[in-house]
Amino acid sequence: MESPHGAAVAAEVLGLEGPRGRVFRNVTFSAEPGALVAIEGPSGSGRTCLLLALTGRMRTTEGHARTGGLRLPTQAAAVRGITALGPVPGVSELDPAFTVAEHLNERALLQGRYGASLRTLLRPRAERRAAAGARIDRALEAAGLDLATLPKSGRTSVRDLERLEALRLSVALALIGEPRLLAVDDTDLKLSDAERDRAWALLRSVAGSGTTVLAVCSEAPEGTLVVRTAPVTEEPTTDEETGDA
Repeated sequence: MESPHGAAVAAEVLGLEGPRGRVFRNVTFSAEPGALVAIEGPSGSGRTCLLLALTGRMRTTEGHARTGGLRLPTQAAAVRGITALGPVPGVSELDPAFTVAEHLNERALLQGRYGASLRTLLRPRAERRAAAGARIDRALEAAGLDLATLPKSGRTSVRDLERLEALRLSVALALIGEPRLLAVDDTDLKLSDAERDRAWALLRSVAGSGTTVLAVCSEAPEGTLVVRTAPVTEEPTTDEETGDA
């Protein structure tokens, strides 16, 4: 049974074959609502494609999956409506020319315009502006991003953010839409060990609030449900990390 917020995710012999050959194959796993799932594998093993497939943004060619009780790939549009992308290179990226505030305000505006009910759209402008501000504040808090700590607060340019700060901003932008599932690519890319620990602590916190999290990484932390992708000559695996070698 689904929780009121998080989306359960499951895949059965899920695979994708593209024009240049097989991308990933035989992915089978099941995760409860509010789970933190690490999609682990080397670069080029289909990690990002699997992430996009499970969020309804890439059509698979083998097997099937369910996200939030919706079957993939046949209900991909509905799945896109309950999921949100954090940073995914080439798909969902921060604009380096924007400031942090510009990104946040734009996302809140789009959410208020296209993600709101008709009743909400008919509210007075001041009420809608206040609601957008509250939505931004909740997302920033959930992402652990304090604008006061940035060099120029909300006026800080995205190009001036540290890697972990940029990750937090991307997560905050995704959470403005209050998705049931958050998908993050390259979670541990270019992070120090300490920064990597903080990044995973962030994602655990988001999952702990009830939002299911799928996170692509090169090395998953202990205690995480892991879905491993592999070169197509190998078999993908899934397990619950125990810390054993």
